[in-house]
Amino acid sequence: MPKPEKIESVNQIKKYLQESKSVFVTDYTGFNVGDITMLRKNLREGSVKYVVAKNTLIKIAAHETGYDGIIEHLKGQTAIAFGFDDPTVPAKILHTSFKTKQRPAIRAFVVDNKLYRGQEITKLADLPTRKVLLSQVVASVEAPISNLICTIDAVFHELLGTIDALAKTRSA
Repeated sequence: MPKPEKIESVNQIKKYLQESKSVFVTDYTGFNVGDITMLRKNLREGSVKYVVAKNTLIKIAAHETGYDGIIEHLKGQTAIAFGFDDPTVPAKILHTSFKTKQRPAIRAFVVDNKLYRGQEITKLADLPTRKVLLSQVVASVEAPISNLICTIDAVFHELLGTIDALAKTRSA
């Protein structure tokens, strides 16, 4: 009979797996307490949950939630980062934190139910955030309309200037 603490841990991991938009399986060996504390702080500020748990508990939760693809990557010391919003946020934080040290690594990650190898994290980490992408889309949609309005405005200003000049020459 499993202990209540283990059942609670599995349920918590299942909840995070079901609610997250991105999941990052990491190896955290080589990080000292200060490094892990800084990493957790940065992840928390980005609305990312970082969980260290036994591989057997993660395997059970992953199997029960349909994340079977990550099971093969659960070896050694494992921690999982759960991103609940923009998947580029945890990718950037993890990539930056792990890039400074040689030992810890991102083994695999899942975004939109698609499994990626850890080496592909650079592609995701280099993407702009969702907010930046949306502002770029708005700017590209808005630019032609702004240009059209400026052109029409310039034509009307020129027309008004011509009419004003004609009025001054007629009154003189």
